[in-house]
Amino acid sequence: MKVFLFDLMHYKSDLDRFRVDGALPPQLGRSYFDGAAAAETYAEHLAAWEEMEKVGFDGIGINEHHSTPFGLMNSPNLLAAAAAQRTRRMQILIYGNLLPLHDPLRLAEELAMLDCLSNGRLIAGVARGAQREYRAYNIPMSESRARFDECFEVMRRAWTEESFSYEGQFHTYHDVALWPRPVQQPHPPIWLPVTGSKDSIEWAAANDASITPGITRMGTAREDMIRYYAKCQAQFGRKVTPDRLSFMVDCYVAESKAKAIQEYAPHYLYCFNTLMKYDHPLQDFGQTGYYSKTAHEHLRSGTKGTLADTAAFTTVMTEEAFKAQAEHMAFGSPDEVVERIIDEAEDAGANTALLMCNRGAMPNDQFIEQIRRLGATVVPRLQAHEVKRVRAAETVTR
Repeated sequence: MKVFLFDLMHYKSDLDRFRVDGALPPQLGRSYFDGAAAAETYAEHLAAWEEMEKVGFDGIGINEHHSTPFGLMNSPNLLAAAAAQRTRRMQILIYGNLLPLHDPLRLAEELAMLDCLSNGRLIAGVARGAQREYRAYNIPMSESRARFDECFEVMRRAWTEESFSYEGQFHTYHDVALWPRPVQQPHPPIWLPVTGSKDSIEWAAANDASITPGITRMGTAREDMIRYYAKCQAQFGRKVTPDRLSFMVDCYVAESKAKAIQEYAPHYLYCFNTLMKYDHPLQDFGQTGYYSKTAHEHLRSGTKGTLADTAAFTTVMTEEAFKAQAEHMAFGSPDEVVERIIDEAEDAGANTALLMCNRGAMPNDQFIEQIRRLGATVVPRLQAHEVKRVRAAETVTR
C-alpha cells in the first residue's frame, strides 16, 4: 500500500475570537487577516513535508480552495513547485486543480513544468470545486461540467499532440506546440476525487483516471460509487484494480484511543464547526445546474453521505458526537490505527491511503509529532500490506 498525507493547510490563527453572538462575520475581509500567521502557516507546512519524506511517506496531497481560511492553497501549483524543490522522493498529488476556473493551456504548461521540476513525481488531480469558488470567479455553476470537460480536452491535446488547434465554447487556440512537456509520458497520472456524481464517474472511466470514491465509509455511497466505476470501466474493456483506487481516512496516534480523542477533539471540532462552515453557501446544488438530474440515481441512499447533502454544513458537531464517531475511526494506539486503516483499505479495495491527521490548524509541534509517530509506527506496516481485491467490483459486468 502507498501512504500519502493529505494536508488541508488550514490558516493557523484562531478565528473563533471574531465570533459575535456565537457567529462569525458573514465575510472575513482584509481587517481580519494576519500576514505573519499566513507566512508561518506556509513555512511550517513546507517544513512538515520535508519531515514526511524523512520518515518514509510515499507522497503529499494538496488541494485548491478560494476565499476561505479553510485552506491557504489558492494555487496548489505554487506549493507543488516548492515541494518539488524541498523533497526528492515523494510523489506530489495535486488534488486537484479546479479546471472550470482556469485557462486550460496555462494549466497544461504549469503541470508540465511541475512534472519536470519534480522529475516525474507529479500526480495531476482534477476537480470541479465548491460553490464558493464559482462565486469568487463569477462563473455560473451551470457551466461547470462543460468547462471541466473542455479544459481537460485542451490539456490532454497540449500534452500528447505535436501541436494542436482548438475551438471550443469557452476557449480557442491556434497551432500551439507545448514547451516544456511532462517527464511522464504521455502525461502525469490523472486522479479524480468523486463525491457522488455519476457524471464524474463516467468521465473518470472514459479517461481511465484513478478515483477516490466518497468522503466516508459510512452508509452505502462508497460501495455504490466503486460498483458504478467498475461498470463504466468494463464498457472500455478494463477492470478496476486496487491501484486505481484511493481512500481518505482521518487518523491520530497516541497511547490509547481515549488519549487520541482527548488530544484531537478540539482541533477536529474547530475544523467542522468553524472552518468548514465559514461562508459556505447552502444553495441546493441540484438547483444550480452543477449536477445533472440523474447525477445520484446510482446511489441507493441518494445524496446522503455525499457533499451534495447540505446537512454536513448545517449540523454543529458536539464533543459527544465526535467521541461516538471516533470509536469507529483510526484513532488510538499504533496497533489500533494500523488495524482500522487496513480494514478501511480492504473495504474500499484501495491500495493508496490518504491520511489526514492535522485537521483544525493544530499547533505545529503537534503536527510534526504526529508525522513522526505515524512514520515510526504506522506507515511501514501499511506499506507492507497489499490490497489484492476490489470486492465491490467483482460482480460487475458490462
